[in-house]
Formats: sequence, C-alpha cells, structure tokens
Amino acid sequence: MTDFDILSVKHAIQEQRKKLINHPVYQELNDISSIRIFMEYHVYAVWDFMLLLKDLQRGLTSVGEVWMPTPNRSARRLINEIVFGEESDININGKPSSHFEMYLDAMKQVGADVSPVNRLVHKCVEGHSLKSLMKYNVAEIERARLDFVRTSYDIIKQGKLHATAAAFTFGREDLIPDLFSEIIRDMNQRFGGELSAFVYYLDRHIELDADEHGPMAEEMIRELCGNDLQKWEDAKLASQQALEARLKLWDAILNSIRLSKASISKEEQVLIS
Repeated sequence: MTDFDILSVKHAIQEQRKKLINHPVYQELNDISSIRIFMEYHVYAVWDFMLLLKDLQRGLTSVGEVWMPTPNRSARRLINEIVFGEESDININGKPSSHFEMYLDAMKQVGADVSPVNRLVHKCVEGHSLKSLMKYNVAEIERARLDFVRTSYDIIKQGKLHATAAAFTFGREDLIPDLFSEIIRDMNQRFGGELSAFVYYLDRHIELDADEHGPMAEEMIRELCGNDLQKWEDAKLASQQALEARLKLWDAILNSIRLSKASISKEEQVLIS
C-alpha cells in the first residue's frame, strides 16, 4: 500500500489550503477586540471538531453496553489515543481538561462572549438531538457559525466513516498546525501575556497535531479506505467540503472584524468632531 491516494486527496485540496493559510483574516488579528470576535466564531469549530471525533469513536470502537472487539484494530487504537488527547489533555494550570474547555477558559481570559456557545451546550444537556440543533437551530446559533457546523453534520449523517475521517483528517487535524501558526506568531509578545491561555491552547494543538494526531489520522484514513477507489473519492469530497466550510467561516470572521473596526472608527470621528 502506497501513499498515492493520500497524496491525491492532498492535491485536490491544495488550493483551498493555500487560501486558508494565506487568508487576510490573520492580518486583522492585531488588537484584543478582533481576537475576541475571532474566538467567538472559532469556538464553534472547536466544539464541532468533537462531533467528528465522537462519530469516529462510536464507529471504530465498542461503546455499547456489551463490549466486543471491533474489526479495525489499528484505527481503534488511533482514535482512542486522539480522543484521550482532545478530551483529557492538561490545561495551562496542569489540570485535566478537554480542548473545548481550554478554549472557553481562553475566551474568558480575553473577555470574549461565551454565552452563545454555552447556550448550545446547555441545549445538549437538556437532551436536544444533533438534528434539532442543526435543522431547527434550537440553540439560536448565528447563521455563519451554524452553516459551518451543519457541514460536519451533513458529512456525519451520510454514515460513511471514511468520509467523516477524511473531514476530520484533512479538514482539521492535518490543517491545524499550518493554519494556527499564522495566528500564534508574535501574539504572546504583542499582548504581554494577556492571551496566555489562548497561546497555550494553540501551542498544544500545534504540538499534538503536527507530531502525533496528524500522522495518526492519516494512518486511520489508509486503513478505512484501503484499496477502494470509491471510498477515496468520498474522502476527497468530504475533505473539500470541510475546507470550503472553513473558508466561509473565515470570511464571516473577517467581515465581522472589519465591520467592528469601521464602527469604532466612526465613533472616534464623532468624538473628535
């Protein structure tokens, strides 16, 4: 088995990756207010990441009342290791924490609004299904953020583990090290420790995804797709869908930041006059 099909998927998403890595939103992250806006959107990607991860865990491991060995032995080990890292990592204070909880802590440190995403989590606790959250928007998620999560929901509900794994691998895990290196550059120096929890979160993702989770996720894709050409086509399509959704989310963040800056500029002009 060669990497030919892995490379073909990467080739198919190459242009989308370039657009994301070079997206103009990074140039706008030059003040605390803009970073707050970024985090208020991006937290939904952090939450939605766990939807893909848990779908893979349910499909590849035994999580029912009665345990039984599942067929994909390597993928089973890989997904359990990734779940452990994402769901039970160590936070900036040396305490066990999921990456989602780390992100919420980072948002609170910088003064970002966590109430909308907390409302989403509360609806989950109340027992609302993923379908009701996505189709009927019972958590009242803003449109751009909801559209992003719906892409993952649409991929998951196909019931194709290899497609979910591709969106997870090439739309998330494989992308994050390059993507977040654009955000983290000089951030700590520029803001004098005010974003230490956010920087820690980004550092953990870069460390885990580049050195561990990224390669592990690619191995999982190889096992799930094997020599099935249709599965590799499904993987390619799911990867493209995931990246296109990310691009649209990044565009929405950029627009929101620019509108905020324009509004502040007008207020300043009024005060001066």
